[in-house]
Amino acid sequence: MRCSLSVSTKMAAMFVAARLCVPNIGKSMSLNSNLLVVRSQNVNQVKGYASRSGFRRTTISTRSPTLKERLFAPEQGTAFNLGKGLLLGASAFGIGSLCYYGLGLSSEPGAVEKSMVWPQYVKDRIRATYSYFGGSIVVTAISAYAISQSPKLLNLMMRSSWIAIGATFAVMIGSGMLVRSMPYSEGINGKHLAWLLHSSIMGAVVAPLCFLGGPILIRAAWYTAGVVAGLSSVAACAPSEKFLHMGGPLACGLGVVFAASLGSMFLPATTALGAGLYSISMYGGLVLFGGFLLYDTQRIVRMAESYPLYAYKPYDPINASISIYLDTLNIFIRIAMLLAGGGSRRK
Repeated sequence: MRCSLSVSTKMAAMFVAARLCVPNIGKSMSLNSNLLVVRSQNVNQVKGYASRSGFRRTTISTRSPTLKERLFAPEQGTAFNLGKGLLLGASAFGIGSLCYYGLGLSSEPGAVEKSMVWPQYVKDRIRATYSYFGGSIVVTAISAYAISQSPKLLNLMMRSSWIAIGATFAVMIGSGMLVRSMPYSEGINGKHLAWLLHSSIMGAVVAPLCFLGGPILIRAAWYTAGVVAGLSSVAACAPSEKFLHMGGPLACGLGVVFAASLGSMFLPATTALGAGLYSISMYGGLVLFGGFLLYDTQRIVRMAESYPLYAYKPYDPINASISIYLDTLNIFIRIAMLLAGGGSRRK
């Protein structure tokens, strides 16, 4: 039940993050230029400016601003700078962990060392899990590209009415629940068809990201591949239970990021409060799902090792792959959005 709730919340966080760029693609790509305009207007109001009608002065108030005025004041870049600092710190931690565990400096064995003595069925389970993970990514990419080439379907996915958003969200969550509820067996069957359908629906959800541009999406895909490969290597080299104790804090963080993403849909990022929520959703979400990738990778290895060989229900590699699949999609969406914002600074 707990795993099912976590998977559904990850889907919800991914859906909300993808929807952030749908109604105002241009605004999300020119966020920094908008901030510059707001700041210049604010400076003009305080210092006064010369116009054809003469020089206009304004009175500077000495009254302390209220909490509401501070929250909705023009953003000065503090939230984004803090977000970048958090991301840089997490990146340094990831690189340091990779060097530490990769060089074998830890006294406890990791999955890499244990894989030498794994029985063949454990290796087959992990191989099948990552095969379905790769297949999900491919199907999602094909579906997103196909939707982006159809103006009618793309317009349908970009509708911002609450009915359209609710229907899309229900279909996405429902298809995911259908996949996880069906028993797994080898060969093409109903679960495989439901898995293909769910991956295709996820591709339709992220299809509006095509408006960010092909170069940005390609760069985001390469960066995501590097992040996933690096963090998976850290999880494989680290002691088996090193990141399995992170489940509780990660679940709490997921709730915070999801709430911040919802708030970002209603508050403009040019205000202090809106920029703070947007920074939590993007920078904080990127760090959070990096942590989830570490946790889920070790959980997959643990499940493959401990799941009974002769159980009533066979080991399910499709269900096991969904967690890292959703982690990867969440990371990709946030990297693409941050690259889009970064690209506007170079214009």
